[in-house]
Amino acid sequence: MAEHSAGKRRQSLTPDTEAVWREFSRKVFQSGALDAKTKQLIAVAVAHVTQCPYCIRGHTKGAAREGASEQEIMEAIWVAAEMRAGGAVAHTTLAFQTLDGD
Repeated sequence: MAEHSAGKRRQSLTPDTEAVWREFSRKVFQSGALDAKTKQLIAVAVAHVTQCPYCIRGHTKGAAREGASEQEIMEAIWVAAEMRAGGAVAHTTLAFQTLDGD
């Protein structure tokens, strides 16, 4: 309920910007070089990395609406988890450089 009222408030305060934002979102998720299902699966993964609960809900629903299976959605989430963990592993270089005095 709060999400819906925030959207109305946002729209009332900046209607032109809100309209452009919504149109941009529609365009981004239309099929192009990537089909709509793939785009929604990417969004599910990104939403998990950014830890946005509204995005997780919305794009999980979007992925399912575009025909993604539960297994495909879960695999996208695992890709996100690996990428997030991979960033931590990759940054060990900075820790080692610090320890080595570089």
